[in-house]
Amino acid sequence: MPHCGCGRPGIQGQFTYGQLMSNSVQLPFWLFAGLAFFALLWLVQHFLLPSAKWFLRRRANNLIDEVNNKLALRLPSFKLTRREVLIDRLIYHDRVMEVVDEMANERDLPREALMRDVRTYAREIVPAFNAIIYFKAAYWVAKRLVHALYRVRLGFADDKALSELADNSSVVFVMNHRSNMDYILATYLAAERTALSYAVGEWARIWPLQQLIRAMGGYFVRRDSGDPLYRRVLEVYVQMAADGGVPQAIFPEGKLTRDGVLGPPKLGLLGYLVRGFNPNASRDIVFIPVGINYDRVLEDRSLLRYARKLPKRGIGYTLTKSGTFLAKNLWQAFTGKRYRYGYACVNFGEPVSLKQWIARQHPDKDTLPYLSDVSPLADLLMQRIGSITPILPVALVATVFAREPNSVRNELALKSDVFNLLEQLEAAGYRAYIPRSDRDYAVAVGVRMLTLRHILHDNDGEFSVNQKELPLLEYYANSIKHLVDELEPETTARQANLTERI
Repeated sequence: MPHCGCGRPGIQGQFTYGQLMSNSVQLPFWLFAGLAFFALLWLVQHFLLPSAKWFLRRRANNLIDEVNNKLALRLPSFKLTRREVLIDRLIYHDRVMEVVDEMANERDLPREALMRDVRTYAREIVPAFNAIIYFKAAYWVAKRLVHALYRVRLGFADDKALSELADNSSVVFVMNHRSNMDYILATYLAAERTALSYAVGEWARIWPLQQLIRAMGGYFVRRDSGDPLYRRVLEVYVQMAADGGVPQAIFPEGKLTRDGVLGPPKLGLLGYLVRGFNPNASRDIVFIPVGINYDRVLEDRSLLRYARKLPKRGIGYTLTKSGTFLAKNLWQAFTGKRYRYGYACVNFGEPVSLKQWIARQHPDKDTLPYLSDVSPLADLLMQRIGSITPILPVALVATVFAREPNSVRNELALKSDVFNLLEQLEAAGYRAYIPRSDRDYAVAVGVRMLTLRHILHDNDGEFSVNQKELPLLEYYANSIKHLVDELEPETTARQANLTERI
């Protein structure tokens, strides 16, 4: 038998398969860790993530079907469209591309740079609505928060008119803006009717607040932006949402009221909505006026500082006051001595159809024109909002004292003045919320809220204004000032008639 030269016949110097498999292979730890990481990454990407997405999508679809059976205004398909699809539609919209071409030619700017700006604006504006976050997490948080702070009441809602809206109508809730709580309060009270989409200022573009707002269907707006390209992208998105039937909520005042007075309308978002509206198309835009009021606005002192143009306070002061405020409320809750901040009330008014309004402006035309001047419509909506502003206990008591800030009233005189004011307001058709339908209790609530905050002094049943807090008293009286001012001619005439009879 031939030899291989290594002293053993046959297959000397070779390993059998069993011997090879029984030997161990040593790897450096860093190489093993890298292989394990990529294997885990592959598992997550190709198995766990698709499974999780399928599970969440299935839950979301079931939830959408469930809430659509309950909502007065069903969730439109536009609201459920993937965010990337909406961004692409917005970027390459004809009216956006028109401005890009104009700016590229007039200013000699690279078209690619302008398109990059368009993409940035589109990604900043377009929301990413998530039904689970909106109807489960956000609704739960909103409900717990508003009930922890206020006695929440729905004063009036024209449910019959809302139920009679055409299925293809785009509904826009227009409301006064008294507090940042407005977003939360309206979301909570409207959740059984629809899912609202808000325009939110740049102040909220912080992590994780901006992600939450987008998931709730909100979109961000740069205030007073002078960039025509940005304004066109925002305008087109607002019109796309309206054309898609997305229920929206806007504040025609454009900002929080600083002094408590109902402000004049701004034509920003409202103008975007209606200037591109085709009154001869099938889809209508219906505005629903919403009036909001509080017995206490959490930001009242900060807003008054803005109104009086006082210097801004530093972050240290803000954090200290916020910490003190939180600690005080926790201690009061622990000791059972905490009062909620009175009542928060919302009234929903009679809907205003944009088609019908334009038709009334042009009764002699068969084909209705596009709306060019938005001011008359804005004035009408603000008048409707003002007329349904809830009249609350603190506003009534504050108004009586604001008329004569140096006066001293006992309980009987105060009740008489408040009752007279209330009767005049109700006779004029304005809506007051009287807790427990008890006017005596309403006065007691108003006095208690104002004395607890040392806005009123209570000297053995004699009530007077703390002059240091007079601006704060006037701030709450201003919440119904526009209603009281409407009474002045009638009140003056009544007093004149009384004098003549005497």
